[in-house]
Amino acid sequence: MVKSMPINLAQIRSDIQTILPEIKKIRHHLHAFPELSLKEFQTSQFIRQQLRSTSVKLFDPFLATDVVGLLWGKSPGKNVTLRADIDALPLAEKKDSAYRSTVKNIQHACGHDGHTAMLLGAAKILEKHKELFSGSVRFVFQPGEEVVAAGRDLVAKGILSNPQPQAVLALHIWPGIPVGTICSKLGVMMAASDLFRLVIHGKGGHGSKPEQAIDPIFIASRLINSLYHIPSRKLRALDAVVFSVCRIQGGYYANVIPDEVEVEGTVRYLSKAVAEKIPAIFETTVKNECAACGATYTLDYARPYPLTVNDRQIVTSCKAVAKNSIGKSRWRDLEEPTMGSEDFSYYLDQNPGAMFFLGNGEDSPPLHSPYFDFNDEALFNGMLFVVLSTLTLLGAGKNIEKGA
Repeated sequence: MVKSMPINLAQIRSDIQTILPEIKKIRHHLHAFPELSLKEFQTSQFIRQQLRSTSVKLFDPFLATDVVGLLWGKSPGKNVTLRADIDALPLAEKKDSAYRSTVKNIQHACGHDGHTAMLLGAAKILEKHKELFSGSVRFVFQPGEEVVAAGRDLVAKGILSNPQPQAVLALHIWPGIPVGTICSKLGVMMAASDLFRLVIHGKGGHGSKPEQAIDPIFIASRLINSLYHIPSRKLRALDAVVFSVCRIQGGYYANVIPDEVEVEGTVRYLSKAVAEKIPAIFETTVKNECAACGATYTLDYARPYPLTVNDRQIVTSCKAVAKNSIGKSRWRDLEEPTMGSEDFSYYLDQNPGAMFFLGNGEDSPPLHSPYFDFNDEALFNGMLFVVLSTLTLLGAGKNIEKGA
């Protein structure tokens, strides 16, 4: 039997501190050159360049812009899989910085630049200390988390097989929480999110004679009001459901009633029971409103983001890591799930694992804001938490020593 080596916590902290300036530069580079979902070609090439100097075995892309690699420890054993998302958002950055986005109307407004930089840092630290653990660590740099839910396709390609993970972890930056604080909860962590695209087909006409037209803008306004009433009138008061219409497009001139209006948005909820009811209620509402005004419709209702459900044992183990090795004040139990959604849910569907939040600061702008930026002060605790949690879940955590 291979004897486990003690983990010198002070040495790991020192090693992270040593590479921290490099990780900050990596984060700033990624922020300056963002790419949209499934178009992260330069980003994935940059990640591969960073890992080529390590002993992490890199696989050929499964989707085109993903980067997946394996690091083996001193002997066979369990696998822990770590995932970071790499795509940016179609936003024009409004915060001024030395590393602000150089790409017009594209910005890392959800912290994926920081997630990627931290995972690269964790890979470098775990490689340096691979004699401490048995088994393997899989690193997944995932494209297309935003809107397209490419995690579903990546998992379907078999990236989590051979070896099957005993634990899958992801760390997401989170505004409103003290910088560097780790947060999570047992069970349901993040909501499911359905996406809809609706086209209301009316009959165009002159703005002076609306009685001769079938006004899709008027119908859209009625419909939005009806959709927003669904949680209070079609579902239980205790069911958490959020309807958000986020895009309306229709019309060309001030005096022309258009033929069509497009409406897009999301429906978010926290239970499988609600998931079974929502699509039928949604389409019935659309059908009734359109029929009442003589319009027809085309509806595309997709369900790309299932519930993100954390494994209780893994959250408990990683909580102990944070409190014992990072500091009691650096852990916070989340009292309730968030209505935000994540395609990390697909990783958790057949494998135990958990999503964790990393505090970006109590005064941080919200995610998906043109003013949002990942707080570099969170990088150290993020990497330390990922490294120590990985070692613990691989069976080496009991050997953590504070060191000199």
